[in-house]
Amino acid sequence: MAEVSAREQRQTVLITGANRGIGRHLALGLAEVGHDVALLGRRIGELTTVASECADHGARTAVVNADVVDADQVGSASAEAERSLGSIDLLVNNAGVIEPVERPFADTDVEAMWRVVAVNVRGPMLVTYAVLPGMLDRGAGRIININSGAGHRPMHAYTGYAMSKGAVARFTTLLDAQYRERGIRVFDLAPGHVATAMTRAMPMHEGRTEWTDPKDVVALAAAIANGSLDDLAGRFLRADTDTARSLSDAAADIIDRDARTLRLIT
Repeated sequence: MAEVSAREQRQTVLITGANRGIGRHLALGLAEVGHDVALLGRRIGELTTVASECADHGARTAVVNADVVDADQVGSASAEAERSLGSIDLLVNNAGVIEPVERPFADTDVEAMWRVVAVNVRGPMLVTYAVLPGMLDRGAGRIININSGAGHRPMHAYTGYAMSKGAVARFTTLLDAQYRERGIRVFDLAPGHVATAMTRAMPMHEGRTEWTDPKDVVALAAAIANGSLDDLAGRFLRADTDTARSLSDAAADIIDRDARTLRLIT
C-alpha cells in the first residue's frame, strides 16, 4: 500500500458509480493511498469485486445498493455506509450517463436526454442531501462533483449531458457559497479523456490516441481529500492539465481573478 503522508490521514470516502470506469479508478486509487471506501451503486456484483480489490490495499470497504435517482434508496444506502465505516469525510459524486447517440438536440429523443439530466443532476443532489447533514454536524467535509468541459463550452451533440454538467457546476458554486463558512469544501473535478467504456463508445473520440492517465485523476482527488486544495474550493479543476502542484502555485492568481467558475461575463 502506498505510504500515507502526514497530512493525508485515513478518511472514509463514499463514491457513487464505483463499479467501473472513473469511479473504479478513484476507489482503487484512494484505497491505495490509505482511505476507506464505501461504494454506492446498482450493480452489486461489480461493486463487490471492486471492494475486494480495494481491500487488497488495506482499505475497509462497504458496498451499498442504490439507484442515485431514488431518494429513499439513497438515504438508506448512505446511512448504511456510515454505520459500516463511520462518518463520511469525502463524497465523490461520480455516477453519470450520456445520451446513447451523438446527435444535436432536435434529432435526439427528449426522454433519453431527460434521463441523462436526472442521473447527472438529481443523483448528486440526492446523495449530497443525504451526506451533508453529517458533515455539517462535524463542521467539516469535502465533496467532489465529477464534471466536464462540456458543462461550459459549446457542443454540437449530447445536449442533455452538457446541460447536466453545467447544472452540476452551478450546484458546486451554490454549495460553496452556502456552506464554506461551516467547513464544507466542494470542487468540480473534470477527469479529462479517460479511456472508459463510455468515452470509447463516443464517435467524437474515434481515432483518439492520447488519453488521460487515471492516476492523474486520482492524484487530484487525493489532494482534495488531504486538504491541499481547500483554497480553491468552489472551482473547476481538470486532470491532465492541472496537477496539485500547478494549482497550488497558481492559487493566488486564480482567487484574485475569481477564475474557474461558471459565470456571466458582463
